[in-house]
Amino acid sequence: MKLSLCMIVKDEEAVLGRCLASAAAVADEIVVADTGSTDATKDVARRFSARVLNVAWTDDFSAARNFSFEQATGDYLFWLDADDIIPSDMVPAFLALKERICEANADMVVCKYVSGDLCYFRERIVKRGAFRWQGRVHECIAPHGKVLRSDACVLHAGSAKERGARNLHIYQKWRAEEALSPRDLFYYGRELFYNRLYAEAEGVLEEMLAGDGWYVNKIEACRVLSDCCAAQGKRERAIGALLRSFLYGVPRGGVCHALGRRFQEAGRLREAVYWYERALACPDFSPEGDFDIPNERTLFPLLGLTFCLDQLGEHERARACHERAAALAPEHPSVVHNAAYFAQQKSPQDAGIS
Repeated sequence: MKLSLCMIVKDEEAVLGRCLASAAAVADEIVVADTGSTDATKDVARRFSARVLNVAWTDDFSAARNFSFEQATGDYLFWLDADDIIPSDMVPAFLALKERICEANADMVVCKYVSGDLCYFRERIVKRGAFRWQGRVHECIAPHGKVLRSDACVLHAGSAKERGARNLHIYQKWRAEEALSPRDLFYYGRELFYNRLYAEAEGVLEEMLAGDGWYVNKIEACRVLSDCCAAQGKRERAIGALLRSFLYGVPRGGVCHALGRRFQEAGRLREAVYWYERALACPDFSPEGDFDIPNERTLFPLLGLTFCLDQLGEHERARACHERAAALAPEHPSVVHNAAYFAQQKSPQDAGIS
C-alpha cells in the first residue's frame, strides 16, 4: 500500500522540516501545495524529496487541500499541518496501521490528535478519490464507508507564526456571500469569541443552537456561549448556557468543571463542590468526537475541590483532594502552592481533631 502525505503550507520554514522528518518513515510520497510562501519553505520541502506545487490562495482551505489530494498518487492519502508531528514513539503504530488498513480495505481512518491539553479524534487517512474536503476554514472530511478508529497519535507541536484574525475574516467574507451550515456557524461563533466580539458571538451561537447541528458541536457551543456571557458579566446566563448543554447529551467533564468554576466564582461553594465531583465521575467522550481536555475531569476539579472544601472547613477532605492532585501533577503551580499551604497547617492530630 502506498501512502501519500498531502500538505498545504505558506511561510513555514521554521517548522516544516520538523514535521517532514517525523513523517519520513510513514509516508511513501510527499506532496506539498504551497499557497504563496516568501521564505524558504519550498526549499525545506524539497530536502525531503517532496513534490512541491504552487496553488493560488483563495481564502479557502478546502480548495487548497483538495488540490493537494488531486496531485497525490498513493492508494491512501494522509494529511498533516506544518506545525504537526508524528511523535517518534508513534511511528511503529502508524506503520502497523498501514497494514491494518490494507487488511480491512478501509475507506477512512480517524486518529487521535493532541494539541496542548486538548485531545480529540480527527479524520487522518482516506482512500484516494473517495473523499473531498468541505468548508473554507476549519475544514473537514465527511466520513462514509468503512471507518477505522486508531489511537495512533498526531501531536500539534505549534509554531511562533502569527495567525491573527485570518480565520475570522474568512468567515465574515463567507457569511456575506452565503448561508453557513450549523457546523460553520459553530466555528464562526468560536472565532468571534476568540477575537473578543462577545455579543456578536452570542448571536451566532444562538443561531447555531436553534438549528439541526451535530449534538457534539451543540454541547461545545454551549460552553463557548457560557464563556461569552461570563466575559460580559452575565453570570446567571453563563451558568444557564452550561446547563443547556444537557439537552444535547450526557454531561461532559468539561461542562461540569466549568459549572463548578462558575459557582466557585459566585461564592456558592457547596454547588461548586457538587459540580466538581460530577466532573471527576465523567468519562472521556473524545471517541464520540468531543474536544476533550483530560485535566477538566481529573486535575482541575481536584484543585477546585481542594480550595472549596478547605474554605468550607472540611480540611481533611481538602487535603485528600490535594494529595490526589499531587499524584497526577506534582509540578503544577497550584499543586506546589497547595503543598506549601498544607505544610504550614497543623495535622488533625496536632489540632486535637478527632
